[in-house]
Amino acid sequence: MNKFINIQDLKTTELLKGFNGKFVHTKNFTIAFWEIDKDSILPKHKHIHEQTTQVIEGNLELTIGTETKILKAGEMAIIPSNIAHSGKAITNCKVTDTFYPVREDYKFDN
Repeated sequence: MNKFINIQDLKTTELLKGFNGKFVHTKNFTIAFWEIDKDSILPKHKHIHEQTTQVIEGNLELTIGTETKILKAGEMAIIPSNIAHSGKAITNCKVTDTFYPVREDYKFDN
């Protein structure tokens, strides 16, 4: 595993319409660097992974359980495992997600 990574060198994968991600995996967690197009929808879902979502640029509407908030640059959310969540990009966004444990389904060839 590389100890130093240039995020710009990672392969971009569109997982959902408008959700373009680059992924880094360690032994225990996954970091996803997203560029999300305005008005793109993250459907309601849940997974076993604990997750943090940090907005780097833009505005992201995020619903966790029954609570909805518009996150702005510099804000983040903590999403416990097995809690339903969904979202919508209010503007073009740059978002960093961290998942524990590793997202095996996000492992793509770089």
